[in-house]
Amino acid sequence: MRSLTRKGAATRQRILEGAAEHIREHGVAGTTLDDVLAVTAASKSQLFHYFPGGREELLLAVARYEAGRVLEDQRPQLDELTSWPAWQSWRDKVVDRYRQQGRLCPLNSVTSHLGDSSPGARAVVTELMHRWQGEIAAGVRHMQDTGEIDPALDADHAAAALLAGIQGGVLIQMSTGETAHLEAALDMGIAYLRGGRAPSP
Repeated sequence: MRSLTRKGAATRQRILEGAAEHIREHGVAGTTLDDVLAVTAASKSQLFHYFPGGREELLLAVARYEAGRVLEDQRPQLDELTSWPAWQSWRDKVVDRYRQQGRLCPLNSVTSHLGDSSPGARAVVTELMHRWQGEIAAGVRHMQDTGEIDPALDADHAAAALLAGIQGGVLIQMSTGETAHLEAALDMGIAYLRGGRAPSP
């Protein structure tokens, strides 16, 4: 993205956050460029200045924004997986985040609209999952260093399994409106880590 003045960056961010907020409430199908202009008090020329690709470019920017929020909404707990109470606190934070989000996942909504063939959308989701898995794995390694988790356990593999459980729980929540499966996935994943036994190859 080209360099922006401070005022320009603020205007672009206002448009981006306004679009994201409208999509959270109304979904992608219920969000037009006119809606974004109305909620952000921006002009059409401003919108196309900062998002020259129009709606699709704006939606991709919203996808990046929402991906960032997924991790930011877990902080500071995600950064502090240094004790079992801390892991429990992170677990509660994740459940609370998705409970408050409800059945509409804005990131999934936007990336689904952009389509599986969109390299930009795939890159956004891939980067998010890599970062999220890496931060969970860092917590596992810290607990291995303090003797709380079996050092023979593959931290990246364990983090991948825990993340897969979270994503599965979120998908079920999007269908049912219930967080029971998400909670179960987190509880069982953390219980497995506390068991301290590495899986057989």
